[in-house]
Amino acid sequence: MRVLMVASECVPLMKTGGLADMVGGLSQALVGLGCDTRVVMPSYPGVAERVRGMKQIAWYDDLFGGPANLAIAEVDSGPSFVLLDAPHLFARPGNPYLGSDCKDYPDNHLRFAALCRAAARLVVEQPGGWTVDVVHGHDWQAGLTSAYLSLGDAGLPPKVFTIHNIAFAGLFPAGELTRLGLPASLFDPEGLEFYGQISFLKAGLVFSDRLTTVSPTYARQLQSTELGMGFEGVLLARRNHLTGILNGIDESTWNPETDPLIANPFSSRSLVGKRANRAALQSTMKLELDATSLLFVVVSRLTDQKGLDLLAAAIPALVAQGGQLALLGSGSTALEALFERAAVDHPGRVAVRIGYDEPLSHLLIAGGDAILVPSRFEPCGLTQLYGLRYGTIPIVARTGGLADSIIDANEAARAVGAATGILFGPDDLTELERALARAFELFADQVAWESLIHAAMCQPVGWDRSAAAYKHIYELARADQFGR
Repeated sequence: MRVLMVASECVPLMKTGGLADMVGGLSQALVGLGCDTRVVMPSYPGVAERVRGMKQIAWYDDLFGGPANLAIAEVDSGPSFVLLDAPHLFARPGNPYLGSDCKDYPDNHLRFAALCRAAARLVVEQPGGWTVDVVHGHDWQAGLTSAYLSLGDAGLPPKVFTIHNIAFAGLFPAGELTRLGLPASLFDPEGLEFYGQISFLKAGLVFSDRLTTVSPTYARQLQSTELGMGFEGVLLARRNHLTGILNGIDESTWNPETDPLIANPFSSRSLVGKRANRAALQSTMKLELDATSLLFVVVSRLTDQKGLDLLAAAIPALVAQGGQLALLGSGSTALEALFERAAVDHPGRVAVRIGYDEPLSHLLIAGGDAILVPSRFEPCGLTQLYGLRYGTIPIVARTGGLADSIIDANEAARAVGAATGILFGPDDLTELERALARAFELFADQVAWESLIHAAMCQPVGWDRSAAAYKHIYELARADQFGR
C-alpha cells in the first residue's frame, strides 16, 4: 500500500511538538508493515541538509507569490520525504508558525495552502510514476488537501484526516477563499465555513473519507459541547467514520537501556541506574541530594490547557509532604513567573528550567520518581508514555489519551499487578492534591512503588499496534471507495 502523509512537521527533519513525533513514528512503523510511505512537508531552513539523494520531481512558476519545487529525498531509515521548497513562504528561521514577535505569520493560510496544493498535485499527477493509494493529512495545516482533492476526479484515492488538537482550527478570513483557489460553493456550513471564517481543520473533517484522532477517549470527547470546540456537530454527524487510535512513541529513542542522554542506563530488571539518574537530576537542577524524597518531574508547555496553574497552586502541599519538583518548559509568561517564584520560595525543593532542552528532558524522565500531567484536556499526550517506559510513575488527569494509557493504582488493579499510575479528575485542585497524597502513600511502601515501576515499564507503548490500526483504517477507506 502506498501512503502519502501530509504534515507541517515530522521528525527527524522538523519538530515543535507531538505532531512531528506522531507523523514520524507512525510513518516509520508503516514502513515496517510493508507500506510504501512518503511524507510531504515544507523545506524549512536546514531541512535540505538533513536528507540525501534529493531529486526534483515537480516545479511551479508561481505558488502563492513565488517559484517553488518539489523534491523527493531520503533519510537514513523510515519513509521517504517529498520536500516543498518555496523560499518566499518557508525560508524563515525558528518556529515554523510564528514570527519573531511570537505571533502567527499573517500569511500562514497561504503557506499551508501551498503545502496542500502541492500534496494534491502529487496525488493527481503522480510524478515519477508513484501512485497514491491513501492520502493521510494531519491537523489543520493539511486540511485543505482534502478540499482540493474533492474538486478533482471521483476516482482519486481516499483521504484520511487526523485531528491532533481540535483547539487549533486554522481560521482565516472568508475573503481569502478565491486567493486560495477554492470556489465559493465550498464556503458553506456543509463545507469549510466556520462561524463566518474559513477553517482549514473543518475542510479536513468534511472532505475526508475517514477521520481519526489520537486516542479513543478524545474521539468521544470531541463529540461533546465541552471539548468539541464548536466542531461537535460535524463530528457527531461523522461519528461512524471517526476512530480514536492511541499514539505510540519511538522506542529506540526512548529506551532507558540505551539512551545516551541519561546518566546511567537501566531496565526493569535492575533499577540501580534509575537511582543514579535521580541523583544526577537533583545535582543538575540544584535540588537537595535527598534520597528519601518523592521527586516529581514535569516536561511540558506552560499553558492553561496543561493544568499547570493547578500544579503551581499545589506546590505548598507537595513540599510540605517532603516532595521535590523539577520542571522544564516554557509558554505563558504568567505561568513561567509562578514557577520561578516557587523555586525562589522553596530552594532545594523546587527547581525550574524555562525553555526547551532535549537532553535535560530525557534526564528528567529517567531521574524522576513520578511525572505530573494535570491537563484539563489532552488529545493523547506523550510524556506519560515516556514516563511508563522509564518507570517514572505517571500522575495524570482522567482525560483524553491520559485516561487511555494509564491504569489507576486502585486496590483491584494493584492486587493483580496491573496498576501503572494515578488518575484524578481534571480541572480540580482538591483532586490533584489527593492524587499527590496517594503518591506519597504508595512511595512510602517501596514494595508497592516498585510493583508500579515494573508494571509501568512492561506496558506496551510503541507503534506496532497503533500502526496496524491505521493500516486497517486505510483498508476500510479503500473498501468504502470501491464498494467492497
